[in-house]
Amino acid sequence: MKAARLFGYHEPLKIVEVDYPRITKPDHVVVRVKGAGVCHTDLHVVEGMWQVSFPRTLGHENAGIVEEVGDAVEGFKRGDPVIIHPAMTDGVCRACRAGEDMYCENLEFVGMGRDGGFAEYMLTSARSLVKAEGLDLAEIAPMADAGLTVMRAVKKASIGLYPGSFVAVVGIGGLGHIAVQLLKLMSSAYIVAIDVVEGKLRLAEQLGADYVVNAREDPVRQIFEITGRRGVNVAMDLVGVQSTHDTCIRILRKGGKVVVVGYGGVINVKSQDMIANELTVEGSLVGNYLELADLVELARQGKVKLVTKRFPLERVNEALNMLKTGELVGRAVLTP
Repeated sequence: MKAARLFGYHEPLKIVEVDYPRITKPDHVVVRVKGAGVCHTDLHVVEGMWQVSFPRTLGHENAGIVEEVGDAVEGFKRGDPVIIHPAMTDGVCRACRAGEDMYCENLEFVGMGRDGGFAEYMLTSARSLVKAEGLDLAEIAPMADAGLTVMRAVKKASIGLYPGSFVAVVGIGGLGHIAVQLLKLMSSAYIVAIDVVEGKLRLAEQLGADYVVNAREDPVRQIFEITGRRGVNVAMDLVGVQSTHDTCIRILRKGGKVVVVGYGGVINVKSQDMIANELTVEGSLVGNYLELADLVELARQGKVKLVTKRFPLERVNEALNMLKTGELVGRAVLTP
């Protein structure tokens, strides 16, 4: 079968022939990939920010059709449409028992710790599958990480929001356009979308943002004008470069919170300012299994929709480059 594999950091992926995945455990499942989202984390792997063994098939945002199941698998059969949580977990450690899959003591993350979905077929475990009947599998594939990560972050952000409060979404890309929709569903706050690309700001308006701010034009000043010089209650950093980290801290009001999703910079805040203004900085990882199941149900109800651009597997490096340069509106999806 064909797969897009990374053979070294800072190198383009290569399309090569690899062996069909082999079931070696009774809970294993082989899925025929119908859609694999292209994520900034894939870029970070290529750039060496995350260490992997080579060669490695990337891709952790996957959806497809069940092709083969292990002897102990119940509830799934060949032909079932599914979306795949990116974590393969043991199900028995304390974290798994608590439902926090991403803290599993024996976690394997597809596309990093083991081969992922930039291929025609991939191996996972039955615990990672969520049924996705009636949905466009290529379209929903990015929900397995982009949507799932934002789902968890929005839940954290919503704790600090109330009617008439303000939440800033920094970065209206693959994650941000989902965040605007979820905030509209899960809070009654005013949503301020921040980006440097006018097309992405127009998309944010279409999806329900109450205000848009072009970050090329002094975003801090604009935010304070919008909020009556108070600042926002919550800032969600979905980009994660130094400038967005710094902006998020500067636009907070007293008692405000930054939810950090994008990564790459350093959070700089004086402890005196943090105490005097009771500021909170909270990291947010990928969501758990139930959060993915909830997100799929929202998609099924038509309440959350993804903007995607599809690429054949052979154009994976083009998709990665467009993601890196910020040309993409929405999310890139490979269709092996």
